[in-house]
Amino acid sequence: MLVGQDAVDSLLGVLDLELIDTGLYRGPRAEVGLQRVFGGQVAGQALVAAGRTVPAERRVHSLHGYFVRPGDSSKPILYQVENIRDGRSFSVRRTVALQGGQPIFFMSASFHIGEPGLDHADPPPADLPDPDQVPTLGERLKADPERLSIWHRIPRPIDVRYLGGSGYVRSGQRPAEARQSVWMKADGKLPDDPLIHVCVLTYASDLTLLDTVLSRHGAVWGPGGYLGTSLDHALWFHRTFRADEWFLYDAESPTASGGRGLAQGRFFDRDGHHIASATQEGLLRETPAVPPGVP
Repeated sequence: MLVGQDAVDSLLGVLDLELIDTGLYRGPRAEVGLQRVFGGQVAGQALVAAGRTVPAERRVHSLHGYFVRPGDSSKPILYQVENIRDGRSFSVRRTVALQGGQPIFFMSASFHIGEPGLDHADPPPADLPDPDQVPTLGERLKADPERLSIWHRIPRPIDVRYLGGSGYVRSGQRPAEARQSVWMKADGKLPDDPLIHVCVLTYASDLTLLDTVLSRHGAVWGPGGYLGTSLDHALWFHRTFRADEWFLYDAESPTASGGRGLAQGRFFDRDGHHIASATQEGLLRETPAVPPGVP
């Protein structure tokens, strides 16, 4: 599995869509070793496709997407962009991700030219450790290769540092916590294009948010825990930022029922500015523990 700048460069390659025709793009597949396409990849590519049809001075301020079928990671994905509206200050696009002629994801995104107006924001959580003082998840799981392997199956262009427990430890080893805070950043240098930074944050936003639902119960991923699938995903971008600089992802899960869990997160840059917000609902299904002696 690629790490560091190599992983970031690989992600940039995945986000570099091929223009096939007007409003039609092909997204390259990611070399990640996963059978299903990672949801953050599809959302990020869909936003790249939409963003390429909008003037650069119009920045994305929100997206709303639905995952309707699992994607096959061994095949490329087509992205069809529909121009819904171009107004004096807003542009709206709808992107459908297709594999085998069927939609696997669709998304609406709105872009705004930016205007002067009111400005306020709640502060970030107080008294959090500096990201450089927080161990990586790989360092935390180093003594447990089996659980570390679950994390290693996930693409790693993003440096992820949990401030509390994570869902990648063994069942019974995670404390129940109402909130989950994670330091994140691209694990290498990104180009200056603002669209790339919002697309990388979109990619990163799907890495840990659903884990917040498990956190409420001290539950984990994998054997003896749960399997999860994103159902829908929404993001709002409030202020400019760089995704290759540390940002805090502070999240909570207000409710879970009927096999589904809802999670909400806020992103803050290192200076405490509220840069983005996310909401996601996911399907969570129990998976049996591996019997003793079974690898």
